[in-house]
Amino acid sequence: MPVIEKIPVKLNPFKVSRILRLDLDSKENRLLLDRMIDKISGMLAPRAYFRAAYISGKGSSTIRFGGISFKSRVLRKNLDAVERAFPYVVTLGPKLEQIAGTSGDLLEQFYLEALADFALGEARRGLELRIRKQYGVGKLSSMSPGSLEDWPITEQVPLFSLLGDVETRIGVRLTDSLLMVPRKSISGMLFPSETTFLSCRLCPRDRCSGRKAPFKASHRQRPNLVI
Repeated sequence: MPVIEKIPVKLNPFKVSRILRLDLDSKENRLLLDRMIDKISGMLAPRAYFRAAYISGKGSSTIRFGGISFKSRVLRKNLDAVERAFPYVVTLGPKLEQIAGTSGDLLEQFYLEALADFALGEARRGLELRIRKQYGVGKLSSMSPGSLEDWPITEQVPLFSLLGDVETRIGVRLTDSLLMVPRKSISGMLFPSETTFLSCRLCPRDRCSGRKAPFKASHRQRPNLVI
């Protein structure tokens, strides 16, 4: 089960400025953004841990990998035509979180959080690229426990069990409330797909900074639909 050390993460100022809603025509904003990017670049320690897991059984709303089962109609449908998936955990490490937590500047905390979320997304894309090259697969989609009511946060337990000792490998552990430490970590299941699946289209939460697609009520009424 591979560990990827030092995933390349590029904090593109133009992409980041759109997330932070900073007008880069302003010299002051550009200097602020450059300073923030310089500040966090040395704090990032992006690492990933994943495996190729072969499906051993499928129920109407369950999917099994060996002796470990997951319950989700959406996940089951998304994996209908594949034989394997790639469970993963990606983390930025603890340093950035510690620095952000001790900052007394609320605006700086907001920028650090937003930059960290962007970097985490870039790290996951780096993992996807690695898997595509190593296993010769095309487009990949992802689902994460807790992103949908259909696949709740409690599914972190079988996910971490399927991966093994994640804490020893890359320093990420589950708390009693099933959150990950370090906090700037993401877990999920990558799988080959002809179309891109986006959990956002099934999630009605209005105020979400990470939203990648609009909610479609018609899709939520059909939770076994691949989107």
